[in-house]
Amino acid sequence: MFIKMTATEVAAALAKREVTPLELIDAAAARIAATDGAVNALPTLCLDRGRDHAKALMAGQRREAEHEPGWLGGLPIAIKDVTEVAGVRTTFGSPIFADHVPTKSHPVVERIERRGGIVIAKSNTPEFAAGGSTFNEVFGRTRNPWNTALTCGGSTGGGAVALATGQVWLAHGSDHGGSLRRPATYCGVTGMRPSPGRVTRGTVQDLFSELSVQGPMARDIPDLALFLDTMAGWDIDDPLTWEAPHRSYADAVSAAEAERPTRIAFSADFGGAMPMDAENGALCAAAARRFAEAGIAVEEAFPDLGRLTEAFLILRSQHFVVGREALLREHRDKLKPDIIWQTERGLAATPSQLAWAEHERTRFYRAMRDVFRHHDVLVTPGASTPAFDVMLRHPETIGGKTLENYMAGSLINAFATLAGCPAVSVPCGFDQYGRPIGLQIVAPPRQDTKALQVAALFEKITRLDRMLPIDPREGTVPPPE
Repeated sequence: MFIKMTATEVAAALAKREVTPLELIDAAAARIAATDGAVNALPTLCLDRGRDHAKALMAGQRREAEHEPGWLGGLPIAIKDVTEVAGVRTTFGSPIFADHVPTKSHPVVERIERRGGIVIAKSNTPEFAAGGSTFNEVFGRTRNPWNTALTCGGSTGGGAVALATGQVWLAHGSDHGGSLRRPATYCGVTGMRPSPGRVTRGTVQDLFSELSVQGPMARDIPDLALFLDTMAGWDIDDPLTWEAPHRSYADAVSAAEAERPTRIAFSADFGGAMPMDAENGALCAAAARRFAEAGIAVEEAFPDLGRLTEAFLILRSQHFVVGREALLREHRDKLKPDIIWQTERGLAATPSQLAWAEHERTRFYRAMRDVFRHHDVLVTPGASTPAFDVMLRHPETIGGKTLENYMAGSLINAFATLAGCPAVSVPCGFDQYGRPIGLQIVAPPRQDTKALQVAALFEKITRLDRMLPIDPREGTVPPPE
């Protein structure tokens, strides 16, 4: 029974003492035991640690944040295995850290636990969260529960699968080029890249870069808003953070009907500038037109991409230099090819190339600004292609175009990253092979509430969230487009 309830419903039941945190941990543990063998979403469990936390909450301890927004009251959650949890094996998906057990939690984990979240598992991820398919040499591959022959996406793939199968009610993740949004799209759940500074990154070495963020994943938009409330706020460990909003995201989502937008921009492929699976693009275009059912105008509009793909690769590669140069020097033989390629690309970049990339990013931001002058949000597909073969690192082609590297199909998500925009992925249907399809709702910088509200309106129209959770299903890989 509890597994089928939403996080918001379970948190309310916890507040009314209709269920205990210990009962929820037992329910989650049973569900993990019944389903994870088929999908490999949560390879590291910390149930006893979670039970200790639950007992403390039930004894009236660790409840100082009980009346703050985002209070979870003892709800079991999963943390992505690139984020440290004290006393729990945290591998970063890398054989270099296969036996790493930190003594201190990441600041976002501390915040989640302070607000009543109980960590019961680490979710699987590609090595150092680099990749659009979730696999690594420590724990192997994570499979899509809608069709276990397919990938769940990356890099927050384990979290998306755990939600879709009902193993946990909320999952934490991170996002650089789509790592919260694309797995959500592939698995039929919701994921959000918050505005940079909305959620603490705490321990990273490039504290003044806005490219990578931490954020929430959930089964529906109200749950997503609840978890963002749990995470949001100023943190002295992260200089980009700012205070949580005066009105909680959960309250804002509940008011979405009364505060609906008037005009939405939509584009499937930015005038052909992005590779896009034809059916995927057509389904998303049809889904976007459903906003008209809520009285909202939908218009074709998009910024000029220019050479944004090249700029993104240059800037992303510098991010890898900051985080991976020492590992490349000391443990090259243990790093996967994608990380080596990205880091060496960054090391080879010239100052002039870096300057050009920053100029191109600024140009693109201003083009996005012009779109937002006339539209509340920009809606796109949540991914350029549906889920592909689980045995592949990335799709070999999209829309008939051969991909040159593992990031080549990521611009549909990365454009929001480069513009500093919050973006929410919400399910919008299925393709002819039964693969989930999603929309991406992109709002202006720091307008996280607006992105959530528009996603909530769409979810109310479709009610696709009611299909979850599901049992893992076997299947075959569809033929290429």
